[in-house]
Amino acid sequence: MRRILLTAAALALGMAATAEANEVVSTPNAPEAIGPYSQAIMAGDTLYLAGQIAIDPATGELTPGTIEEETTLVIENLRAVLEAADMSLANVVSTTVFMADLDEFGAMNAVYATFFPENPPARATVQAARLPRDVKIEIAAIAVR
Repeated sequence: MRRILLTAAALALGMAATAEANEVVSTPNAPEAIGPYSQAIMAGDTLYLAGQIAIDPATGELTPGTIEEETTLVIENLRAVLEAADMSLANVVSTTVFMADLDEFGAMNAVYATFFPENPPARATVQAARLPRDVKIEIAAIAVR
C-alpha cells in the first residue's frame, strides 16, 4: 500500500511540474484571443495552437471573404503563432479544420495544399453547425519541435 501511495505522490508531483512548465505563446502578429484562452501553449516540445479564424491581426477586424481568402488568412495567422515559438508550418503534425460548408472542401483543400506541399500533417475536417463570428473556416493545430 505504501509503495502505491509513493508512486501516486511521485506521479502527482511530476504532473504538477509538467503543468508549471507549460508556456503561453502569443504574438501581436496574430489575432488576440477573443475569450479566456491562449493563442498557443507550449508543453515540452509540443505546441498546441488554438483555432484561428479570418481576423486581420493588424486591425483586429473580421475579414470575411471567399473560402480561399479565409483559408489563406487563417493559415497565415497560424504561421505567425508558430513563428512566435520559433517554429514553422513544417513543424505542424496535426490540424483540425472546422468548416461551415463542406461543399467548399475542394476550394479550401487547394489553398491548404499550397501551405503544406511536402509531408502534410494529419488532418481531421468536419462541418460545424456554426463557427465563431459566422466565419467559413477555423483551423486548430498541433506542432512539435
